[in-house]
Amino acid sequence: MRRGNTVFGACIMVACSLGLNAIAPGQADSNVKAPVEIMNEQQALAITDELSGTTTASAAGVSYYLDKLAVEDVTMEENTGVFSFSNAGIAYVLSGYDKANKCVTASVEDLDIATKFVPEGSIIAGYTNLGISNVSDYLNVRNGAGTEHKIVGKMPGNCACEIISEENGWYKIKSGDVEGYVFGEYILTGYSANVKAMESMSTELYVNCDILNVRQEPSTSCDVATSVAMGEYLEIIEELDGWYKVDINNLTGYVSADYVNKVNTLPTAVEIVEVVAATTYHNNNNNSGSSSSNSVPNMTYTNLDSTVSQTAVDLINYGMQFLGNPYVHGGSSLTNGTDCSGFVMLVFQQFGYSLPRSSSAYLSAGTVIPVDQAKPGDIFLYNYNGVIGHVGIYIGNGQLMHASTPSQGIKIGSAFYTQPYCAVRVIP
Repeated sequence: MRRGNTVFGACIMVACSLGLNAIAPGQADSNVKAPVEIMNEQQALAITDELSGTTTASAAGVSYYLDKLAVEDVTMEENTGVFSFSNAGIAYVLSGYDKANKCVTASVEDLDIATKFVPEGSIIAGYTNLGISNVSDYLNVRNGAGTEHKIVGKMPGNCACEIISEENGWYKIKSGDVEGYVFGEYILTGYSANVKAMESMSTELYVNCDILNVRQEPSTSCDVATSVAMGEYLEIIEELDGWYKVDINNLTGYVSADYVNKVNTLPTAVEIVEVVAATTYHNNNNNSGSSSSNSVPNMTYTNLDSTVSQTAVDLINYGMQFLGNPYVHGGSSLTNGTDCSGFVMLVFQQFGYSLPRSSSAYLSAGTVIPVDQAKPGDIFLYNYNGVIGHVGIYIGNGQLMHASTPSQGIKIGSAFYTQPYCAVRVIP
């Protein structure tokens, strides 16, 4: 740390800023607290009586923080040592301090601010009172301030929310489409939330057209591997000349830059769809399965009972325990990591069903049905470049529970991010 000229044998290094708050260079990030009000030059000069001395300012417009330093509280080896302490995150250094009872002079030099500083409140667009879930697995969102209330959503670790109000240790929040209450102990706020948000933020592509073709190569003359719907977010692998190479549930392809917006995103809560056993399920979408390649065989569909079994309900609830856990290609652990087919296989295995390890084999895993007849507990299959390349568990209300990509892990998302090829029913 550089030091300014010592006046009367004493030098206090204080944080300064030119229009922005700042922290002293060299101060450990882990020790930085939420910023406090920074005094301006006039306020600093006004507290000279309390300091029993003289305060000088080196530059107009530079903010000084002195916090009513009480000299009688300072103890050190006379004339030899350096005493340093922190008050609200601001570092003070006193050197050669032999006249503390008479005069303290602040000498401020230009500081090279090398450390990022995140102010109180939120610097993240779209949030005015940002909260970030601070959990290793997931945080329940309830419809009331207490554990007795129903769960309406789940926030995996590092999810963002807008804090609306506080009630007896609980925050009322809105995260994505989910609004409810979370226990405040597991939510980062203020400075900590902003830092975590900056660490967790990812850059993705937002689809801004009705249907976006994903091609095998970066050219409109190349074959279409699959398509994605408006409003979906795509993971960027590489930026090319007018094209992006993207990852769609661990399958790669190319999209034109003309039909996507590059945006920064934060994860948000997933809505929990209440599935009731032994009741008739009415699908609320008009999508039906279709094939875009002769490599995938034509399907013969069977009309089945549309009631949801208790087994399907239990299976979905079991799978939700693992939301936020990692995606690992070829992995075999719901906790430490697995891929899309592994996730489906392991969840169904818990309920006595033996399913294939490969996505392409799921066409023969049960009874094939059209997508518009699917009910919670059915398996959705996705055709990519002429083969079944992705599978997930349909949980109703247009949502899919699946192991997505290495960056997103096990999650709940739209079942219609691209058109499903068909559904397979394993649970009667």
